[in-house]
Parts: sequence; structure tokens; C-alpha cells
Amino acid sequence: MRLVFMGTPDFAVPALRALVSAGHEVVGVFTQPDRPAGRGKNLKPSPVKVAAEELGLPVFQPERIKTSEGIQQLQALAPDSIIVVAYGQILSREILQLPSRGCINVHASLLPAYRGAAPIHWAVMRGETHTGVTTMLMDDGLDTGDMLLKQEILISNDATTGEIHDELASLGGKLLIETLNELEMGSLIATPQTGTSNYAPLLKREHEYLDWSRRAIELHHQIRGLNPWPGAFATFRGENLKIWRSAPVLQTDKYLETDAFSKTATFYPGQILQVLEDSLLVQTGDGVLRILEVQPAGKRAMSARDFFNGRHGQVGEKLG
Repeated sequence: MRLVFMGTPDFAVPALRALVSAGHEVVGVFTQPDRPAGRGKNLKPSPVKVAAEELGLPVFQPERIKTSEGIQQLQALAPDSIIVVAYGQILSREILQLPSRGCINVHASLLPAYRGAAPIHWAVMRGETHTGVTTMLMDDGLDTGDMLLKQEILISNDATTGEIHDELASLGGKLLIETLNELEMGSLIATPQTGTSNYAPLLKREHEYLDWSRRAIELHHQIRGLNPWPGAFATFRGENLKIWRSAPVLQTDKYLETDAFSKTATFYPGQILQVLEDSLLVQTGDGVLRILEVQPAGKRAMSARDFFNGRHGQVGEKLG
């Protein structure tokens, strides 16, 4: 099939490679313009651009795809279908109607759940046990088009967004090829989205802050949901501290059998209760959370115990 591919981040790269490996004719790759990155603010190409150039594919980087120039470029390429995977720009109705077989999107959720820009982050942060990939025909709405194929995966209680991202990126490439195969055979039936939907908005600074009055399990989901980017954070003695790894303490855990957890004592959310060989135990609004790995501002990631000892921390101090 003659295709135009639109994508930008790492998540889109396996889908692009899968199209080429399957023998589809990718006549153009559209991706976001190079952006300043790093301390030197040098222009950096998107992961999709790097992959496209490696594969010898023509690359287009319009600042806005909906301009007359962008539309003319697409018309000249005359694709049978446009494949969109985390492109980062909204397509106009004129573009959506341009290819004869429509525009197909690969979305990292089981639609209609988690429409929007950050479906993997929010699925993990909300403690979902399942997620997946959906291919769909794009329409004017935000991830509201008719669904083509779905595939589901499990989310373990310790999985990070980074781990789920990589699994879904690979799965998305495979499901895209299956979708195009069935589309070419005429055996694919598009299904309208039904049932409860929710939205996965772009992450803001407020989503990164750890509120210790919340339940331990909710904080654990937030920490792993923000790993590896942008990272959950707390404060210690006024210093910002990224929290990368944690584990909720269960009522059956041996830590709760020690003298440090007197049933008559009063503990406060954020209070450091005990220093273990590999972690810190911190009181939350409901339950105790083990903090395993942290990263002070401007420093490397380290075990929570090493950080605490390096600051000559005292049991009873609080994380903010």
C-alpha cells in the first residue's frame, strides 16, 4: 500500500520500521521540526526523523501541517492511506479526507479509555491492571474515530510507564501491519466507540508533586507512572528530590512488627519512620511506603538510604 507516515517520538519508530519491513511503500514521513535540546540548545531531530533517514525515506517537517504548503505536499504524494502515530499535530478535515483509505491512527490505550496525549502515563498512575493498543480510523474528534483492531496487555503492580511504553510501541507496530493486511483483504470492519471514556491530558508540574496525605498505593502508582519522565518529586529540608522507585508496605510485611511501629504512636504523612538496608519507610495518609531510589537535583540517581545517610538524616524527619 502507498502510505504517508506521520509520527515524532520514540513510540512511533517501531510502527515506521514495521511498515518498511512489511513491504509497504512509504512515500513520505512527516515529523515535527528539529527542536533545541540539551544545555547547548542545539537543534535535535525527532526519533522518527532519525529512523526515516536511516531507512532512506523522504522527510517533511512543516511547522504546521494544516497550511496550504503541507496539504500540497500530501496531495503530491497521493497516499492510499496516512498512518499517524503520536505525530503531535491536529489534522484538518481536508487532510483526513485526502487518502482513499482514510487516516489510520495507532493509539496507546484500549479506546474509548484514555483518549488524549498521555494515555500510558495516566493508565499507570491510576493503577490500571490492563491497557493496550487500538488502531482506528481518524475523524474530527480527539481519538474518537471508529476502531479497527485492539490488543490488550497486563500492567503489573511494579511496571513503570517506560516499560509499558516500550511494550506497547512494539505491539503497535505489529497491530498496524495486521490492520493494513485485513484492510487490503476487505475483511476489516470499523466499530464505533461505545462505553465509558476518559481523558489523558498532557502532564503538568502539579501532577509530579507527591502529596503524602494520599494512600500509599496511590503514591506508588504515581511514582512508577512518572518513571522515566518527568519523574515524581518531593522535598527534603527544602531540597527538591525525584522519587524513582517505591513499593507499598503490606500489613503482613515484617517491617511492621518492629518497635518503630508502636500502635500507640502518632505518625504524620511524609514522616520517615525507619531506615532499612535498601530503603526508607515513609508514613502516608493511609499506609506505609518504601522509598527505594531517589535523585537529588543536579545529582545522579541513588538508593534512598544512601541519600538519607549522606544528608545525616534523622528518623522522624519529614518529606514535603
